Order: sequence, then C-alpha cells, then structure tokens
Amino acid sequence: MIMNLSFQNLSYFPNNLPFELKSLNLTGNAIKTLPHKISYFSELTQLFLDYNQMQTIPEEIGDLMKLEALSIHHNQVSTLPDSLFKLENLKSLSLGDNPLGHIPYEIQQLTNLEELFIHGSQLTHIPDVIGTLRELRTLDIAHNRLTTLPEFIGNLENLTDFLYISDNQLSTLPESFGNLSKLTYLNLTDNQFEALPELLGDLSALIELRLYNNKLKTLPNSIGKLRNLREFYLNNNRISSLPDSMSELVDLTHLDLRNNRLQNVPDSFASLRALIHLDLRGNLLTELPDFLENLPNLKKLDLRWNRLHSIPDWLNLLREKGTLVYI
Repeated sequence: MIMNLSFQNLSYFPNNLPFELKSLNLTGNAIKTLPHKISYFSELTQLFLDYNQMQTIPEEIGDLMKLEALSIHHNQVSTLPDSLFKLENLKSLSLGDNPLGHIPYEIQQLTNLEELFIHGSQLTHIPDVIGTLRELRTLDIAHNRLTTLPEFIGNLENLTDFLYISDNQLSTLPESFGNLSKLTYLNLTDNQFEALPELLGDLSALIELRLYNNKLKTLPNSIGKLRNLREFYLNNNRISSLPDSMSELVDLTHLDLRNNRLQNVPDSFASLRALIHLDLRGNLLTELPDFLENLPNLKKLDLRWNRLHSIPDWLNLLREKGTLVYI
C-alpha cells in the first residue's frame, strides 16, 4: 500500500495510518518530529520526509528493517540515531541539506547502499569508511566545505551513475580518482581547480563532465581518452588553450566554453562532427575558421561578446541550413 501525503500543510505525523503501508511520502509539510509509534510501520520500504521541520530522528527508525529508501532531505537534523545504521536493507539514503557537520563512521554498516546524498551538510571532510560502501552507484557530496578528497574515493569502483562534488573548495584530486572507470556523470563545478591531472582520462565511461566555475587554464592531454563524452561544460574558467587531443572526442554533442580566454578556435574542433551546440561566448576570438561551416550536425553556434574583426559569409549559409547563429 502506498500513501502520498506530500504538501498537505501537516504539522504533525498523521494519525490512523494503516500499519501495513509499504511507501509513505510526507514531503513538503511542517512536521517537527516522528512519533515513537513509527516502529509499528514495519512493512515500510520507502519513507520520504523531505522539506519538513524535523530536528531529530527517533531511535525507533531502526525498527523499520524492511526500509530500502529513506529521505530526510532539507530538514534541521544535526545528529543521527545509532539505530539508523542497522537498516541493512537500505539502498537509498538522502541526508542532504541538514546541519550535520559530520558523517558517523557507523555508516560503513550500510553495505547495501546504492545511493547516498550528503550534500549541503556543512561537512569539512568525508570519513574514509564510505570507501567500504562498494555498492554505491550515486554519491552526492556537493555544497559542503571540503578542501581535499581522501584516497578512499577510488575504492568506489561501482560508481556508475552520478558523482556530485560541486561547490566545495577543492584544488586537487587524489591518485585513486582514476579508478572510477565506470562513472558516467561527474560534476566538479564551483571549486578551485587551476589544473586537472592526467588521470582524468582514465574515467573512460564518462558521458557528461561539468567543470565550470573553476580556474582552469587548460586541460590535460589525456582528455582525448574520454571518447564516450557527449556533454562537456567548461564555462567560466580561464582557458586560453586546449590540447590537440580534443579531436578524439568524436561523440561530443554539447561543448560550452563561454567566458574563457580563447583567442582562436582550436583546429581540433574540426573533428567534432557530432557537435550540436557550441558555445563560444565571451572569449577573445578575432576570427573564425572556415571548418565550423562543415560541422554537419551543428544546430546552435553562439559567438556573442567576442572581438571578431569581420563576419564571414558562411555564417549566413549556416543559418540557411537551420543553425541558430548568435553574433
């Protein structure tokens, strides 16, 4: 049995709910606490408590031994009960946007976790024991205060879906990072990276890579090894040059380089024949290479806020073919 009581302006846990519930959604209310009787809902496999006003989670949460998904995103919880870490069937745990300050080492007991969201939790470090959660497919540690990543990150070799590390204070990656060869989505935006290591090229399964809002001046030559990459976001950096290996990114469909320091369009872009969207706004371009006309799938080309000396005639030909061109 499934019950959705989200956004009902509830200020307390509702009475008279059937104990045989398997899924309960109380998102977007004003609930401040869970009653001790929560333990009676022993059939629950999913419990969603996002966007409430809870400050504590009762120890009785540990009695919900069938629970597979627990989400308390965006509350006011600062401590977690020990019993939470006895939920051995838990596959998805969302603790994000709570003032936790740290993650207890007991989290290593949740060995079946596949998704862990601890973003916006005022964390200054991540405990090494998270590296024992070998079933993780998604990890969100964004919007914290991290200055380094521990070597454990490379133990998470089953990370396949998402790794969010945006909005921290990182400037380096650990050597083990290259072990994440199954990862398909990586977000390192809004950090302090001035350069990235060659091991980035070992993340060969990446389909989407987000690096915007850093201090990058160029990219490692190994970037050309990311041949599954389709979307690449590099806007708001300090990039003045790109490696020739960019020509190997033959599946790339979206490339965003706005607000960088490119003085010319690299010749390697002539090989990016899958490109659909190319954003070159806010660079230092003074001229455009003719090969841009021959990118067969290009649907949008944004050239605004550059220093072009002249507008080539072939831009009109692109428009006639249906490409959106902004100058």
